[in-house]
Amino acid sequence: MVRKIKYKKRRGFKYILYRETSYPTGIIPETESPDLSWAALDKNGLLTIRKGYTWDGPSGPAIDSLNFMRGSLIHDALYQLMREAVLPQSARKRADEILREICIEDGMSKARAWWVYSGVRAGAASAAKPNLITAP
Repeated sequence: MVRKIKYKKRRGFKYILYRETSYPTGIIPETESPDLSWAALDKNGLLTIRKGYTWDGPSGPAIDSLNFMRGSLIHDALYQLMREAVLPQSARKRADEILREICIEDGMSKARAWWVYSGVRAGAASAAKPNLITAP
């Protein structure tokens, strides 16, 4: 498993992934996840995010520090899977825990990681809600 990610800033979404990365989430999908162009979640909970995926990095008043980038990537992809109804809303708590765990693994202080986790628990529920719109 590769722990490092390659990305660059870009307009609209701030970052684009330049090398595929995987993370064992422990989130087991209720049904087989579709093989999306940007990601896949296998039956064992392994999330693979493909090269070219774009994300906006840490949100709100957060600082886009190096020890926050991989966590924000995995977290944003998991939230996108919830928005697209590939994952149920019940996966949100684990997604938030994964963010905290990765940030600590990547060198963030436990105190800051706790604030990050508390922030997403308190204010990010709407970001995980399905956002598909059906027009007439």
